[in-house]
Amino acid sequence: MDKITIKAPAKINLGLDVLRKREDGYHEVHMIMQTVALFDELTFEKTEKQGITLATNHETIETDERNLIVKAAKLFLEYFSIEQGLNIYLKKQIPVAAGMAGGSTDAAATLLAMAQLLEVQTDKETLCKLGVKIGADVPYCILQGTALSQGIGEILTPLKPAPDCFVLLIKPPIEVSTKFVYENLKVQELKSHPDMEGIQRAIETGDLNGMCKRLENVLESVTIPAHPIIKEIKELALQQGAISALMSGSGPTVFAIFEEEMQAKVAKKVFEEAKISNEIYLTHFFQP
Repeated sequence: MDKITIKAPAKINLGLDVLRKREDGYHEVHMIMQTVALFDELTFEKTEKQGITLATNHETIETDERNLIVKAAKLFLEYFSIEQGLNIYLKKQIPVAAGMAGGSTDAAATLLAMAQLLEVQTDKETLCKLGVKIGADVPYCILQGTALSQGIGEILTPLKPAPDCFVLLIKPPIEVSTKFVYENLKVQELKSHPDMEGIQRAIETGDLNGMCKRLENVLESVTIPAHPIIKEIKELALQQGAISALMSGSGPTVFAIFEEEMQAKVAKKVFEEAKISNEIYLTHFFQP
């Protein structure tokens, strides 16, 4: 095999809790993660020339060693002691800096694709151990589906697939720094924490409404005061009949959950006409 193309799904957080800040500077989290059917597409091709070349359709993305795709590819080659030149092309469709693990899922896809392309006998557990060196969300992005995420994000427990629904993603035209959000999060002052066990029980029993009424993200306590448009998007989504609406990750993307496809389509049109964002997607949960 000389060439391979792989899809990398975006993720949202059905529940995001931060328990404490650790001595090493990382935050200990308790999250329920879910992949959605919005994908980046990556193509990897072997070359005679040594080195890794990355190209993309997105003009603002770095294509040097700052990019997590390049980091993941180099790490893979070093770990398995392989010398191989690569041309990589990223077709970017997941919004950038959106709270949907776009960079992490690309890194995860890189590790998975290279194992196939280079015919390396390995398993997801080994790839997850490599992935956490790149970023805390990378192991989950290797696993995909519905999962409980603990520690700094590296302790993963697969869950039963979340109930089917329609998901409207709205990313306002602002950028949110994950570093800023975590640095300004006052864990000890949080007035409430997500009912993670309740969310998990609802998922296990296929109770969409029970899951939706418990959706919560403690990072909203930082991001919404800094960017009130996120609250406005949530409120408009609920007015359009969403069962629930929540910010994903550190933001700014909001996801709204609908039971009926037609209602979700009407809501999408309302957001488009309101010109709140140019990045609005109607999708659904993705299970690998």
